[in-house]
Amino acid sequence: MPDLSFQIEQAEVTSYSAAPQLTFKLRLTSTSPGEMIHTVALRCQIQIEVTRRRYTARDQEALLDLFGEPDRWGQTLKNLLWTHTSVVVPSFVGSILADVPVPCTFDFNVAATKYFYGLTEGEIPINFLFSGTVFYARADASLQVAPISWEKEARFRLPVKVWREMMDSYYPNSAWLCLRRDVFERLYQYKMRKGIPTWEQALEIVLPVEEVVGR
Repeated sequence: MPDLSFQIEQAEVTSYSAAPQLTFKLRLTSTSPGEMIHTVALRCQIQIEVTRRRYTARDQEALLDLFGEPDRWGQTLKNLLWTHTSVVVPSFVGSILADVPVPCTFDFNVAATKYFYGLTEGEIPINFLFSGTVFYARADASLQVAPISWEKEARFRLPVKVWREMMDSYYPNSAWLCLRRDVFERLYQYKMRKGIPTWEQALEIVLPVEEVVGR
């Protein structure tokens, strides 16, 4: 039965994607170099290991909505589930470098988005937890199937600037805000009644300037 090891070598912004997406370069290596791996149906759970980095005072202020006051971080700072993804790895012998696409959202109702946005520099500690199925050939050429051990994982430190560059390319000088429908209707009616041309101007009128300056 093949034993595979996993290593994330790089992360980059996916080119020409319809929505924000990162591509992680995953190295799969078989401990049996001459064994033919026909296919790997791979599933990935991706976690953000928030306790594996340091936070500045500015980071703590920006992450207040997510983790609360810094004196409570000993209880509130816990790993965050980022997302799940899957990929089918083609046949190889020895090792192969596979692309793992990870769609990203700018929805601030999602904890991972709040976390990424709250950081301005450094690296984001990420852990890929793997599961799935390996299809391989034995010496007699018969096709065999084996599960991937739940113990398989790969850690990676994603540069914050990669995530920010991705979002800046899709949403330059913009952010998403999801509102409850009745609140949106009230704001929409206000905007129309006052003849306000843009949503930004409507919010600037409603939100006192001193609240923005004093944050």
